[in-house]
Amino acid sequence: MEFIRSYDRRAAVLYAHEWAFGRNPAFYDYEDIGGDCTNFASQCIFAGSGVMNFTPTFGWYYIDSNQKAPAWTGVPYLYNFLTRKTPSVGPVAEEVPIWEIMPGDIVQLSFKGVAFQHSPVVVRANKPQSTEEILVAAHSYDADNRPLSTYEYQKVRYLHITGVIRP
Repeated sequence: MEFIRSYDRRAAVLYAHEWAFGRNPAFYDYEDIGGDCTNFASQCIFAGSGVMNFTPTFGWYYIDSNQKAPAWTGVPYLYNFLTRKTPSVGPVAEEVPIWEIMPGDIVQLSFKGVAFQHSPVVVRANKPQSTEEILVAAHSYDADNRPLSTYEYQKVRYLHITGVIRP
């Protein structure tokens, strides 16, 4: 495996803008069976990373609606995959303070303060010091260029993608 710091943030953001209000037919739309936000976030991350991790159960991949890793569509599983401690193929992230967030990164929200339930994609963040300065794109309540401050949530975590491990 080779760690390459190249995560194409521009490609991730362009993908987010292109599909924020639509659905890429190459991927199943999970909107009616629990929500599509993390599926959309994973698609954006994939657009910026170009690799999947096909490790059963603990990887991060999408083949079709029935053949996907839990991390592709599940908020806590995506977090666990991105912040994993053992090196494996795929994008890598770390939880950071608000001022380190960049376009192409992921924000995860907990609406009730217990579990995290939403994974918007950052599409703009110019030296963010507050949630008003972070704009996101998302599915499950489709949005593009939506200020993070307009969400009502109890907890937030910022996931900065630091790079991609290639096979």
